[in-house]
Amino acid sequence: MGKELSLLLPLLEHPVQESGSDSSFVYHVGTIGAHDVVVAQCGIGKVNAAIGTFDLIEKYHPDMIVNTGVAGGTGATDDPARVLDVVLASEIAYHDVWCGPGTVRGEAAGCPARFGCPLPADIRRQLGAKEGLLASGDIFVDEPADLQRILALYPDAKAVDMESAAIAQVCHLKRVPFVCLRVVSDTPGDGGNAAAYESFWVDAPGRTFSSVEKLLGLL
Repeated sequence: MGKELSLLLPLLEHPVQESGSDSSFVYHVGTIGAHDVVVAQCGIGKVNAAIGTFDLIEKYHPDMIVNTGVAGGTGATDDPARVLDVVLASEIAYHDVWCGPGTVRGEAAGCPARFGCPLPADIRRQLGAKEGLLASGDIFVDEPADLQRILALYPDAKAVDMESAAIAQVCHLKRVPFVCLRVVSDTPGDGGNAAAYESFWVDAPGRTFSSVEKLLGLL
């Protein structure tokens, strides 16, 4: 979203705007530390995320895709992710995909049931983020019933979002390493979820998105 992009762009040094193969995408090209970086806003949902990821890969042939933005904490697991916690996805899975009898729920045809996010253990430790499964699908999870349905599939889900599995699938098919860092904005089903999500954009300091800058410094 634009709100997320505005928090990321200040990290980019010597930015230059370029258009993608589709005129709806604008890329901000520059550097962060020693790395050449392209920043893009994919839009909300799986289709936007997949198209944006594919376009970026085809145009720039990156060594790695890093997705950042917001996610909802599930409140599950022994170490739940709370508002303003940064979650580093150890795995990503669809919570709204089923290809029919004989297939595993969450598994897109021809893909693993869970997409991995390869990062060396020492980098994971130094990032200091909460690690876990990110469950992804095309709904804004606001109702307790939706959250319980997701947790019935993935009791170990640390957070939920609307884009990361689609990005992970494109990266899997194109053989590009993928890392996902998300900042928790709210907890679905925890009274006032929608209000917490809106106030997050007022209260959250921009430094939460500096986790991307820290990651690049460790690579």
